[in-house]
Amino acid sequence: MCGRYASARAKQQLLEEFQVEVDGAADEELRPDYNIAPTKPVYTVLSRVPKDDPEGHPVRQLRVMRWGLVPSWAKDPSIGARMINARVETVAEKPSFRKAFAERRCLLPADGYYEWGVVEGAGTAKKPKKQPYFIRPADGGVMAMAGLYEFWRDRGRPEDDPLAWMVTCAVITTTAEDELGAIHDRMPMLIQRDRWADWLDPGTADAREFLVPARSAGLSAYPVSTAVNSVRNNGPELIEPLGEGEGDSRVLF
Repeated sequence: MCGRYASARAKQQLLEEFQVEVDGAADEELRPDYNIAPTKPVYTVLSRVPKDDPEGHPVRQLRVMRWGLVPSWAKDPSIGARMINARVETVAEKPSFRKAFAERRCLLPADGYYEWGVVEGAGTAKKPKKQPYFIRPADGGVMAMAGLYEFWRDRGRPEDDPLAWMVTCAVITTTAEDELGAIHDRMPMLIQRDRWADWLDPGTADAREFLVPARSAGLSAYPVSTAVNSVRNNGPELIEPLGEGEGDSRVLF
């Protein structure tokens, strides 16, 4: 699964990187976050057709959403805390995700994500010791995680109440192959730059063509401090590699 990630780029950088046409988060500027956890606000990139566009041209936008998808039919938004990931194997059929997968796909920009690997021979069988790793593009570029988003209406509020609508998202995960599988068997599905437009296009006939096995090529993974285990900790030190002699400081790839 993908349960924590880092996104520290300024909004202006993301607007330029993803060639965003409309800043849908004009009134919001998120602070750099090195320990993004479920239910936090996150930047997302999506394409939507404006209601006043008769030609139906999708416009690329940057929006702020809450991480943890709340289906439109949910009675309580608290369900979102458990729906941070959508498995690639079932995303097109599962009731919670299938409509969003067909019509509301997005990208979640990230500098990298965290995963915890079991340290062999340490801890106990019931509670093995785990080492956090930071996995990022080897060239330091942006990571575009495939995602879904959904609108949820709070029926207890009047329609003109700004809090009547909640927009939430989830990260699509896939099987981790090669070296990444040695840390954890799941990872975010990544969309390459030349496929961003097609993935975001709500008019794409069948998005299942994007659901391909992941590869670790172009990624780097190294151990980081266990300080990331606590969501209270946040800062660039969380993504710094462990120094020699600090726990399992081996860089995997």
